[in-house]
Amino acid sequence: MLKVIKKDGTKEHFNVEKVVVAIQKSAARALVILSEYEIEKVRKFVTEKAEHMAVPIEGKDLKLIDIPTMHFIVEQALNSINRDVAESYRNYRNYKQDFSRMIDNVYKKVQSIDFIGDRSNANTDSTLVSTKRCLGWNELNGEFYKKFFLNGEERQAMKDGYIYIHDRSARLDTYNCCLFDVATVFAGGFELGNIKYSEPTTLAIAFNVLGDVIMASASQQYGGWTAPEMDKILEPYAIKSYNKFIEEYRGIVEGLENFQMSKEEFDKKADEYATNKVRRDFEQGFQALEYKLNTVGSSRGDYPFVTFTFGLGQTKFQKMATIAMLKVRKGGQGAPGFKKAVLFPKLVFLYDENIHGAGKCCEDLFDAAIDCSSKAQYPDYLSMSGEGYIASMYKQYGTPISPMGCRAFLSPYWEKGGQHKAGEDDKPVFVGRFNGGAISLHLPMIYMKAKTEGKDFYEVYKHYLEMIRHLHIKTKDYLSKIKASKSPLAFMEGGLYKGFLKPDEPIRPLLDYATFSFGYTALNELQMLHNGKSIIEDGSFALEVMQYLNDYVAKIKEEDGILYAIYGTPAESLISLQVQQFRDKYGVIAGVSDKDYFTNSFHCGVWEDISPIEKQDYEKRFWELSNGGKITYTRYPIDYNIEAFKTVVRRGMKMGFYQGINMEKCYCEDCGYEQLEMNTCPKCGSENITEVDRVCGYLGYSRVNGRSFINDGKLAEIKDRKSM
Repeated sequence: MLKVIKKDGTKEHFNVEKVVVAIQKSAARALVILSEYEIEKVRKFVTEKAEHMAVPIEGKDLKLIDIPTMHFIVEQALNSINRDVAESYRNYRNYKQDFSRMIDNVYKKVQSIDFIGDRSNANTDSTLVSTKRCLGWNELNGEFYKKFFLNGEERQAMKDGYIYIHDRSARLDTYNCCLFDVATVFAGGFELGNIKYSEPTTLAIAFNVLGDVIMASASQQYGGWTAPEMDKILEPYAIKSYNKFIEEYRGIVEGLENFQMSKEEFDKKADEYATNKVRRDFEQGFQALEYKLNTVGSSRGDYPFVTFTFGLGQTKFQKMATIAMLKVRKGGQGAPGFKKAVLFPKLVFLYDENIHGAGKCCEDLFDAAIDCSSKAQYPDYLSMSGEGYIASMYKQYGTPISPMGCRAFLSPYWEKGGQHKAGEDDKPVFVGRFNGGAISLHLPMIYMKAKTEGKDFYEVYKHYLEMIRHLHIKTKDYLSKIKASKSPLAFMEGGLYKGFLKPDEPIRPLLDYATFSFGYTALNELQMLHNGKSIIEDGSFALEVMQYLNDYVAKIKEEDGILYAIYGTPAESLISLQVQQFRDKYGVIAGVSDKDYFTNSFHCGVWEDISPIEKQDYEKRFWELSNGGKITYTRYPIDYNIEAFKTVVRRGMKMGFYQGINMEKCYCEDCGYEQLEMNTCPKCGSENITEVDRVCGYLGYSRVNGRSFINDGKLAEIKDRKSM
């Protein structure tokens, strides 16, 4: 007879089935399913070893074995079966002690959020109760992710800083950035919160419903929520309103005494009346959306990071939508005399030289966009007619690839062939697709690890690439089990491509077209480590490293059947975290870690005293090596030279860029005066200044009411900016 001595000293009969239950739980935490053969192998191994290693009790038909020895035996058995399951089992053994430590750490972080605040994301206001609650949950969920989803090596790599797993608190709950299919959700109506919405019958109703759809769907994901080609989405509802106003005008004039009017005169006046009414509805609708998106936090604790793309529409109401959107943004929101341009939605103008070029049919739209950018810093501009991947897809298929949020782009997915084009008539699908999450490489850390350990850089580089690859595979498999009811508008009402699932159906089929991103930071500092030169002085090694990454990703796309993407990480708080991680491990190195921040993605150092034209040229070299996420922006310290604005943007459009123009926009809260770059109001002498700066791909408040939503590392970077 064999008995096990438990931790509390009590004894119970040995039962190998309890071991089976324990290892199956460990396998589930490691996302592994053990076969019956493997389970039987463990049963036999554990039973035989326990009998052999148990201590016989003299004079009794009894053997005893303690719990530590049993754990050792089970680990031996699992090591011969699956090392991930063995590690999961080993980690879970000390679960109570670890869990207590974890809760204590979370409590300290929550206390810090409550009484000090949080500035890791400029899109959240941590002074609000609702945001504090969400940030507290995020801390706990992020700790759960590290404890139960990562293996020891992955946790260590993240802790040291060689990789950074973005959005740990949310990445196993839902999906990342998306191109939301508003038109499909609207068509025929939809259900939201057990209420059936009818399809909008007017433009005004469409705006109201759009606000509900944004708030509901954006809160069920993380990252950027984009409505591609908003001008075209709204056109059908503008036409409905126009027809309604025509009939309204008919009723007015026919009710007049002695009504006499020719058909031509009636048509002209009715058109004028209805057109003005539709224009009013566009302007009021966009104004209402701006108020909602900049004042009402989502249930996930932030303001929904919403992007509208537009500009390609050439019909009357499509152009009207574009002009109205730009007019409202340029005018700003707030009390009379104190209006400020808002942050959301981020606006992106889709530029086609064939319609927006000099003398073309929609040059007026481009002029309006430039005028708006000079006052509000938005819109940014995305080339549909220049060089490179994004423009080539539009020129060949007429399908624009809008950015998801601030900079993420999708790889092609084909209607018939999926990841591979099936015949000449196959077309790419972009609207309704999403990203499954990003993990970033810390390139300077990887370089120094190789150097200090006497290893080849590419050997260490590939090691971390393989680690990220494995994490993406695990993440995709985990997400595939999510039920459609988690995000009804996306998965059940058509907000995502083929998203017409039943509530209890897993979303596995929709993950075939999702991208999973390999991010990277500090390419400039990598080049500095290599030969002491920045990317504007050399850049050859940085290009070599990026080409290696592209070749690697192209290879594993085919092997894994996953749409991997290469993403120029929009590091916000990460730029200061990574410097600290680098210093902790490798110290302060001149030109590399002697500032309080690292450089974002492939950008030139913000401190470089170069012209906008030079910056475009330097960053062009890396443009097509980061097709899963990229943006370039140039600093322009004046807002009145419209022709200079146009020159820089048009040049960027020829180069195929996603281009932004940056300024420090400042507003005096006491008298309403506004200008660029002021600490003291020249009109009234007040120092109560609100300042809006570009954070990464989006804008944020770097000063407002004596505080900032932006973290210290990013503020240090903003202070140093000359070229960005």
